[in-house]
Amino acid sequence: MTIHTGIPSFDAFVNFLLLIFVSYPILGAFCWLIGLMCYQLIYRHRIVNYNKMSQKDEPFITIMIPAHNEEIMIEQTINYLMNNLNYTNYEVLVVDDGSKDRTPEILQRLMIKYHNLKVVRIEKNQGKAHAFNIGLAFTKGEFVLSNDADTIPEPDALWKYMNYFDAKNGKNIAAVTANMDVQNRDTIIAKSQTVEFASIVGVIKRSQVGVFGNMYAYSGANTMYRRDALIDVGLFRQDRATEDISIAWDHQISGWSTVFAPNIFFYMNVPDNLRSLFHQRQRWAKGGTEVWLSNFWNIFTHPFRFSRQIAFMIDNTFSITWSFFYFLTLILFCLSFAEFLVTGNYDQLAFMFAMSFIFVTFEMFAGLLQLSSALIVDDRARKFKYLIFMPFYSLIYWQVNSLAVVTTFIPAIQTIRGHGNGTWVSPTRHLQ
Repeated sequence: MTIHTGIPSFDAFVNFLLLIFVSYPILGAFCWLIGLMCYQLIYRHRIVNYNKMSQKDEPFITIMIPAHNEEIMIEQTINYLMNNLNYTNYEVLVVDDGSKDRTPEILQRLMIKYHNLKVVRIEKNQGKAHAFNIGLAFTKGEFVLSNDADTIPEPDALWKYMNYFDAKNGKNIAAVTANMDVQNRDTIIAKSQTVEFASIVGVIKRSQVGVFGNMYAYSGANTMYRRDALIDVGLFRQDRATEDISIAWDHQISGWSTVFAPNIFFYMNVPDNLRSLFHQRQRWAKGGTEVWLSNFWNIFTHPFRFSRQIAFMIDNTFSITWSFFYFLTLILFCLSFAEFLVTGNYDQLAFMFAMSFIFVTFEMFAGLLQLSSALIVDDRARKFKYLIFMPFYSLIYWQVNSLAVVTTFIPAIQTIRGHGNGTWVSPTRHLQ
C-alpha cells in the first residue's frame, strides 16, 4: 500500500513513514538483538561471579512491601522473606494502604512471630507510590528493596544486589532491578509470560543498559534502591499509574545510573486470565504514555543534554504511534475484506492475503529469532522449553498490549493535566 497525493516530496516522506511503521516490529527485534550482544560483550556493570558477603560486612536493608487487600499472599510472602533469605542484617516493613480485608489481622499476628517485621497502617487507600513514600520515613536501611506482596526473591538475592552497589564504579547507581520470572505457570497465559519476561523484558533491559547505561523502567515488584537516590529525585510520583517507570526516568534524567541484574531472579504471581492480563497491561501502558508525555518536549529540545534518553523516547514514540497504526490498518483490512468479498473481487482478496502472509512470516521469523536467543541467554537456557508458547504470545499478547495503549491514551493525558491519582485495586491472587 502506497500513498499518492501528487506532491512528490510529501508522498516520499509519508510512504517512508508507512514503511517504518509496517516493519517496526521486525526492525525492533533486530535492534534488541544487537543491544543484547552489546550487553554480553562490553557492558561494564555486568557481573557473572558474585562475591558472598560476610555477616559483619552486610549493609542494613529494608524490604518494603506496599500492600492493599493482600490476604491471599501476604503471609506466605512474609514467611518466605523471614526464613529463606541468605542474609541476616535486614528488616521487613509492610505499608498497609487502607486494606479492607483480613490483611491487618494477618500482619498483627505475624508481628508477634517476627521481631524484625514492622507495619505502618494508612487508613485511606492512596496508592502504591504514596505508601512507599510514607514507608520510607520508617526505614532503617541505607538500601530499600521494593517487594510486592505476591513476589519472592531468590534466597541469595540480597547479597547479590550488594555486589553492584559495593563495586568501585557503583557509587552512582540509584537502583538495581532483578530478572522477573513466573511463579504460577498453571495456564497458557501464565506460561506465555515466561516467554515474555525472558525475551521482551529481559532482552530489552539488557539492550538498554548495554548500549545506553540506563533502562526505560524498573521492575516495581523487586528492585533494590539506594535510599539517598530516592530522596534526591523527590521520591515516587504519586499521581502516576506506574511508579517504577516514572522513578526510573527521574533517576536517569537526574544523572544517576541504573542496572539490570539478569542473574538475580525473583518470582511473581502473574495474571492467569485475559481480563486480569488486560487490566495489568492497561496500567503499564498508561504509565508508559505518562512518562512519554512528561518528558517528550524536554528531551527533544535538549538532545545533547539527554543524549542517552533520545533513543528511549524515539522507541516509545514509535511504540505508541504503532499501536494506533496497527488498529487503524486492522480496521481498513477488515473493511477491504468485506468489500472484495461482496463485490466478488477475489483477485484483490487473494493478493491482500498473500501480502499479509508474507508480512506475518517475516514478523514471526524475527520474533522467533529474538525469543530463541533470549531464552538461550536467560537463566542458562533453562526456560527454552517455553518457546513452544511463542505463537500464542505473538497472537494474544501483541493484541492486548496494543489495545491497552490505545484505550489508555486519553486517561494518560488527563493525568498529565493534573487529574490523575495513584489509588490501586489489588489484582486477583491465587495461593501457590
